[in-house]
Amino acid sequence: MDDTSAEDGVGIRPDTGGHIGRRALLESGARLAVGAGVLGTAAATRGGTAAASAPKARHPATGLRLPDTALARQAMRFARDESSAVLFNHVMRSYHFGVLLLERAGARYDRELLFIGSVLHDLGLVERFSTPTERFELDGADAARRFLRERGMAADRVDVVWDAIALHTNATIAARKRPEIAAVAAGAGVDVGGRGLEALDPDDVAAVVAAHPRTGFKRDTVDTMVDQCRRKPTAYFTHPFAEVGRRHIPGFAVPTVEDVVLAAPFPD
Repeated sequence: MDDTSAEDGVGIRPDTGGHIGRRALLESGARLAVGAGVLGTAAATRGGTAAASAPKARHPATGLRLPDTALARQAMRFARDESSAVLFNHVMRSYHFGVLLLERAGARYDRELLFIGSVLHDLGLVERFSTPTERFELDGADAARRFLRERGMAADRVDVVWDAIALHTNATIAARKRPEIAAVAAGAGVDVGGRGLEALDPDDVAAVVAAHPRTGFKRDTVDTMVDQCRRKPTAYFTHPFAEVGRRHIPGFAVPTVEDVVLAAPFPD
């Protein structure tokens, strides 16, 4: 899951009074991150360092391709078994959107790493992997690392997946990393908030959504954010979820960064 909702009144509301809306500001920054990051990876990776060159994708209308490796299949089964249908469909859409962004840019990337990072990126929202104190991205990254280590994935590849999951709600940082990490964040951003959607072919988007429907996704996403804030509010200090908590939870006590600065134990 990413950090913004696409629907006014449910996620980020526009401001009034002639100021730039918060949603507009977030979307503008996200578009820049997608453009500079995922869509910029082609120049950084052509002829270079990525683990594998992805063949040109078939149009989704003729079939949505998945990596044909044993570990990818195991990861998909694991995500499907552990997640709700709504959450599983989201992580699958996130993968396909990440692929579409990278292949539009002509980037070289490792399809297995991107797929595993994508399908496991929201394990931290599953109750059995949720700790009392950590934000969900870290819980999910740690759960994915345990799963992959148990199945013998090489340590350097596990590290890529861990980074992709831990960073997926921070598109501007993820965009500076290798393509698989950038695309997990960008693919989730397309699905949650429509970030970068304008870069994709509408027929491709329709094919992805038809294969993995968005039934109830917006409401489920906001409810999940609120639940996370109720269960472990201090984990979401300086986190985008805190804005949702302040809106929906009376007396939500997590301080803002301003509160912390002003309370620092110095005279000035």
